[in-house]
Amino acid sequence: MKKLLALLPVVGLLLVACEDDEGPIVDDMQMDDPIVITNGSADFTNYVALGNSLTAGFSDNALFRMGQEASFPNMLASNFALAGGGSFSIPFMADDLGGATLGGEPILGNRLILSFASGSPAPVPVDTLTFATEISQTLSGSFNNMGVPGAKSYHLLAPGYGNVAGVAIGAANPYFARFASSPDATILGDAAAQNPSFFSLWIGNNDILGYVTAGGAGVDQTGNPDPSTYAGPDISDPNVVAGSIDAILDTMESIGAQGVIANLPDVTSIPFLTTVPYNPVPLDQATADLLNGAYAAYNGGLQLAAAPVAVGGLGLITPEEATRRTIVFEAGDTNAAVIIDEDLTDLTVVNPALINMRQTTPEDLIVLPASTFIGTLANPMDPTSINGVAVPLADQWVLTPEEQATANAALIAYNTVIEGLATQYDLAFVDANALLVELRDSGITLPDGSVVTATFGTGGGFSLDGVHPSPRGYAILANAFVAAINQKYGSNLPGVNPLDFTGLYLN
Repeated sequence: MKKLLALLPVVGLLLVACEDDEGPIVDDMQMDDPIVITNGSADFTNYVALGNSLTAGFSDNALFRMGQEASFPNMLASNFALAGGGSFSIPFMADDLGGATLGGEPILGNRLILSFASGSPAPVPVDTLTFATEISQTLSGSFNNMGVPGAKSYHLLAPGYGNVAGVAIGAANPYFARFASSPDATILGDAAAQNPSFFSLWIGNNDILGYVTAGGAGVDQTGNPDPSTYAGPDISDPNVVAGSIDAILDTMESIGAQGVIANLPDVTSIPFLTTVPYNPVPLDQATADLLNGAYAAYNGGLQLAAAPVAVGGLGLITPEEATRRTIVFEAGDTNAAVIIDEDLTDLTVVNPALINMRQTTPEDLIVLPASTFIGTLANPMDPTSINGVAVPLADQWVLTPEEQATANAALIAYNTVIEGLATQYDLAFVDANALLVELRDSGITLPDGSVVTATFGTGGGFSLDGVHPSPRGYAILANAFVAAINQKYGSNLPGVNPLDFTGLYLN
């Protein structure tokens, strides 16, 4: 089969990534009096940022020094410094590779970079197993950026989440293990110990993100109040998320800290789920005919299962479900993939060959890694075992409409809680959800007239992992935080110029 997808058009990519990264934040004009930056009623003296990978500066599927420098809290700190803010310390990784070792053995994935080795640009991991970051070499001191990649809401309260001894067995987080104050420390405790005057909190994404990026191959734990029973791709109970965030804010209030909190973007709208089309399979006429012949028995079985008993059928499914499950291929470049859908009626009790199988529709979201999986062979010795064609894609490759609804229900519940707590604790509030909608639907115009969008690879808003922002995307987020802070506390922080930050690393 010919190559399925060309995700990164070279011309568009280079136009975005190589544009002039310098630009004035305001028009060049003569001013009689310089603008005096004031803090309003806010106290920026000691700023601490709490959160997960989005706070840490995670980008291109890794945490590395350049990304940490381009984190939105570091940008905020540069603004706070103009209005009485102090220094801002970051638990830097030791290099820009993104990987790390534990006892000399690699445990963290390499950073993605753009490769042209195959003739067209594609994201690939850095080709090295030599990293300068060793997790067991813990850092000393306190750190203002307390963003921990992978952290869910309740992890910020969990003792031992930074215990190096627990990393190898998955009981602790390697990123926090590098800078936790003690083996039994909590992220919240280490943040509060610094007696911050101001904080930012952006947490809860990972309570739903794992489910979405795993194609819904997790469990909706709504109604289960015990997070110790959750797996990585599970959706957290909204009450657990609410209780965790409430405990964090109560702690910050008890030490007199002011702050800003953000809600969660719709994670079903990120490039990780919107880049691969639902119909990515090219076929010639001979192959299409061969496949249609192979699926004829399956399609016939569906018709029997849908036919009324009165006419000799089984009456087990509706005609509409039979149509939805019928598999048909045509010659051309836009055939839908074949997938397993656990929400279909189980017909294997009457015929083991009638598995829960159908083709994708425009309502399905195929995960980004599927771009290099669809069209490969499930069995290298069998040239007909083509994944996504003759062999259906498993659950982790596709987020179905039913799974999207489950994720969106959790998102709505989380965001309702977050906005309510922002009001309860009298905090500045950032509508990150609305910002992502704007980025996706219309893009965000920069001072030079260019537009940043959520298009994978070429849009400038997201990094190569399709989940985390690029430095330019983080700059746009930083400005949203600045706007919310200015509105709440009467400050006049200037924000940052997104053009000072790259839309895509080229190295």
